[in-house]
Amino acid sequence: MRLHVVHETHYSYAPSVKTAQHQTHLVPAALPCQRLLSHRLTIDPEPAQRRVFTDGWGNGGCFFSLQASHDHLRVVAESLVETLPRLPPTSTITWEAARERMRYHRAAHWDPATEFLFASPYVPRHEDFIAYGRPSFTPGRPLLEAAQDLMQRIHTEFTYRPQATDASTPARQALAMRQGVCQDFAQVMVGCLRSLGIPARYVSGYLLTEPLPGQPRLVGADASHAWASVYLPGEAAEAGEGGAGGTWADLDPTNNRAPGEDYVTLAIGRDYGDIAPVRGVIHGGDHTLRVAVTVTPLP
Repeated sequence: MRLHVVHETHYSYAPSVKTAQHQTHLVPAALPCQRLLSHRLTIDPEPAQRRVFTDGWGNGGCFFSLQASHDHLRVVAESLVETLPRLPPTSTITWEAARERMRYHRAAHWDPATEFLFASPYVPRHEDFIAYGRPSFTPGRPLLEAAQDLMQRIHTEFTYRPQATDASTPARQALAMRQGVCQDFAQVMVGCLRSLGIPARYVSGYLLTEPLPGQPRLVGADASHAWASVYLPGEAAEAGEGGAGGTWADLDPTNNRAPGEDYVTLAIGRDYGDIAPVRGVIHGGDHTLRVAVTVTPLP
């Protein structure tokens, strides 16, 4: 499937902003399940400084600064992505065995996934997450099956309510309220997995939404989206000298499904704060924000 993605972010300032620095994570990732065919980032007004970068997790980004007074900022990311079928994970390792594999032991092999075991600013490790996740993680249950059950429970027991939270809402607060948006559902799932000793990461991206039969596709109707990814350690014999051999399985608690060809992955991080699509610091002025995302399938 070929998907044309336009992500427009527009800030209006009153009074004008004197100077500003911003960072974006708007470049679709290069993965086995997707290929980036083209990408263009347009910034208005033209920044005084602009620099592309790749962060520690391999995410592409852009840093830019504005040194002159301005009353608006418009950032438009336009990408053409080819998505491919995703192979379903086949791990049968139990969650207890996976947790044991990820614990530190003397002379143990290092696995890069261990960095996603630790608390992060939006997602602490906490007893509240353990209490919520425990019913899914019964003794001897395969990790993938337990994670899928947790995904289904969040989908069923939480209410999707955009007004209930904002981008800065901590995962524990969303857990207590049992409501929020895709960012909150993903971070709650990540918090439960990490608190139970399983590496998990936060994934940002896009989801192609289908209009009702007979209805036209609406510009701006598709979604900037987020989901969770759980680490499935490889068996000891597969791990090899470097301790790798595991796989990541993406799970979307908002829609109770595994991502497919209708998903575009932007970036991965510990939580939303690592990979916010656009963030920055401004000097002077208050702002209003408008975001529009359009995902169009091409022949």
